[in-house]
Amino acid sequence: MAAQGGMSIQAAIEVDLYLHVVTSGTALNQGNAPDSQLAQQVAVLNSDFAPQGIHFNLRGTDRTINSTWANDIDPVAMRTALRKGSYSALNVYIEQSMPGLFGKCTYPTTASPRNIITDGCAVLYSTLPGGTSTNFNLGKTLTHEVGHWFGLFHTFQGGCTGDGDFIADTPASNSTGRGCPETRDSCPNDPGFDPVHNLMDYSIDKCYTGFSVS
Repeated sequence: MAAQGGMSIQAAIEVDLYLHVVTSGTALNQGNAPDSQLAQQVAVLNSDFAPQGIHFNLRGTDRTINSTWANDIDPVAMRTALRKGSYSALNVYIEQSMPGLFGKCTYPTTASPRNIITDGCAVLYSTLPGGTSTNFNLGKTLTHEVGHWFGLFHTFQGGCTGDGDFIADTPASNSTGRGCPETRDSCPNDPGFDPVHNLMDYSIDKCYTGFSVS
């Protein structure tokens, strides 16, 4: 990721990772993803970020039965009770339901050391590898959201004008990717095709190849 302005990421970053599985019960369909899926998700996360010199070290996993939190209601109370580690640690909340969303995450400019409770990411349990979210069950949702946690915008940020996502090697895109088209060019007057294979677009999981074309 070659930043052309704003924030940049340096290599060789080790990140403490804490997973919080928040469910409405003990069954899988209540959000209780097994340890095997959690391990696969961590593996996907590390594989996707390895080319950028970023590695996540799982420091802890906990499970909480709370139907309110599991359905993304009162996230501040949930994070106040469950968050672990310093501001540099990544806390991921794996929830049963998030109406209208597969995941969400704070930008580093949104959550600060003064407001550490808001920091972190939340994803649907069904987006983990082997989950039930069709086309979005290879674990890439969390990778996408963690990209935001590091300060990355969507590839279609700003459309065909301005600095876009502030990443020099990302071709301009005027709208979100859907599915996995072979070629797409929503900004024909700008160089390159839409970066539908970029993890910061909205393509389906199998379409993603990485964060950068370099």
